[in-house]
Amino acid sequence: MTLTTVFRSFSSAEAQLIRSRLEAAGFTPYINHELAALSMEGYSMTTGGIFVDVPEDQAEEALELLAATTVTQE
Repeated sequence: MTLTTVFRSFSSAEAQLIRSRLEAAGFTPYINHELAALSMEGYSMTTGGIFVDVPEDQAEEALELLAATTVTQE
């Protein structure tokens, strides 16, 4: 199974929130690089962040969901 990254963060809590949001909508999300980030005292810069991935065939719909539900601060 090929995975596609739909979200990247330097915060474990933020990545888990996105994972939960996707899972609740019926997607199959996976968190990658979280342990590497946490094992380096919270520094995920060396791994490029914590990735939220979904199977390739779910990526387009997952990105649409995240774009529609993302709240931006002004």
